Amino acid sequence: MELSSISAEDISTDGCIIKSDRTKRINKVSRDVEVDIELLYKAVPQLAKVFHIIDKIGEGTFSSVYLGEARMRDGRKEMFALKHLIPTSHPTRIAAELQCLTVAGGRENVMGVTYCFRREDHVVIVMPYMEHQAIVDIIGSLSFEEVRLYIYHLLKALKHIHQFGIIHRDIKPNNFLYNRHSQMYALVDFGLAQGTADTQLKLLKVDLTGLRKVPRPVFGERNLNSYAPSASSTKQAASKAELEKPNKVKDQSKRRHSSATWGPLPVRSQSCSQKAQRSVQQGLTCNCYLTDRVCNICMARKQQVAPRAGTPGFRAPEVLTKCPNQGTAIDVWSAGVILLSLLSGRYPFFKASDDLIALTQIMTIRGSKETIQAAKKFGKAVVCSRELPRQDLRTLCETLRGINPPNNKVTPVPVAGGDIDRCTIQDYAPTTRPAAAKHGLLKDGVGKTLPNHPEDLSSNKRKCSSLTDGLGWDRVPDEAYDLLDQLLDLNPFTRITADQALQHALFRDL
Repeated sequence: MELSSISAEDISTDGCIIKSDRTKRINKVSRDVEVDIELLYKAVPQLAKVFHIIDKIGEGTFSSVYLGEARMRDGRKEMFALKHLIPTSHPTRIAAELQCLTVAGGRENVMGVTYCFRREDHVVIVMPYMEHQAIVDIIGSLSFEEVRLYIYHLLKALKHIHQFGIIHRDIKPNNFLYNRHSQMYALVDFGLAQGTADTQLKLLKVDLTGLRKVPRPVFGERNLNSYAPSASSTKQAASKAELEKPNKVKDQSKRRHSSATWGPLPVRSQSCSQKAQRSVQQGLTCNCYLTDRVCNICMARKQQVAPRAGTPGFRAPEVLTKCPNQGTAIDVWSAGVILLSLLSGRYPFFKASDDLIALTQIMTIRGSKETIQAAKKFGKAVVCSRELPRQDLRTLCETLRGINPPNNKVTPVPVAGGDIDRCTIQDYAPTTRPAAAKHGLLKDGVGKTLPNHPEDLSSNKRKCSSLTDGLGWDRVPDEAYDLLDQLLDLNPFTRITADQALQHALFRDL
């Protein structure tokens, strides 16, 4: 594919696009976006020779995406998506993303790459532009058949990249573009991708964890580091052996922010023997337990090294518990969360401020006993202060949609995490662990998710009935909820794979 240059009268001496009749659409964007476009032209001047950048269409933690128009040699105008990576991105991380796009992209519902521009530490990846609709805007009008096809094509893309040993790590509707009118799909954004142990991509064999030059928060999340086993500060290095046991007690006390700002945070209870042990070694332990500050000892602790990249609400249990061995099953879990949202009509379904609240929300749907048992399989001990029953997925989704369950009795659905006291996580060891005490973790609405939950289910049913008529939501087959149950298997070792899911009875005719 060859591109012709934009005419000279449209380009200023510094490489920026001059406003003309052909570029009047840029007047519709905000001044901030105009400034960003001008800065991009200055950072990568060669873009001006090929593209007329029209608008900024996306912005994430590590990149911004722009819409660009290019004139082809045959006179056609074609639209492209230009992804500008932040200058602090590590070269190996950038190269790994490009390799994912070039090796696996361009087929099987996976976005490919057309060009790549680089100037100094600025990199712009050019991809075909696909017009799409945001799920949040159309979820209320989607038919069941559209949802079925959406999940089928998502699983098809996952099977494809998993065959190359690619773990996407950030599966969510925003990264799986959907054109409702043309029935086109595209998996995008491999910026967080990692490789499996047998990956075919050389660059993904490198440990990509922490390759960013500048540490950046993931979607504004707090990093409590409260539940990772750690070493003591350097001043107490000589007493490391003595500190290892009490560290398991005081690890839970570390806080990054005051409760006045963030609301109540998880606080782990102590048994009598642990309190006695803490008092004996008062000089060696931190003194910020149950306070709103963080002492130097806690600040000096090392974090547990385990990948946790991704978007809150879509992280699998093994990611939330910092399991070091994570595979392609984490992408399948995220696909299950998407299907749960689409079947229930609630997006986003989960929304938590930290990993423990996110795990608690999962427990409200999948059950506390089941979560604890699954965690043991991958070496983690989860302690919950109260037992949570496993929800029936059909009843849950139909209740949220305002459709009565088959027995015509509406089962109350708890707000995920809304009335649960707390849970804690440790590396699993077959020892007796004290149960956590209640302390009202989620007061003042902290951690309450499943937005727009119906307080009055009968009125919600009336509102939703008109939306469900003719869309097939009163005829959802059992196979849909059976697949959902297998996608949301808490144990990654028994969770269905994307390849197996495509063979599910729900997709028999596909």
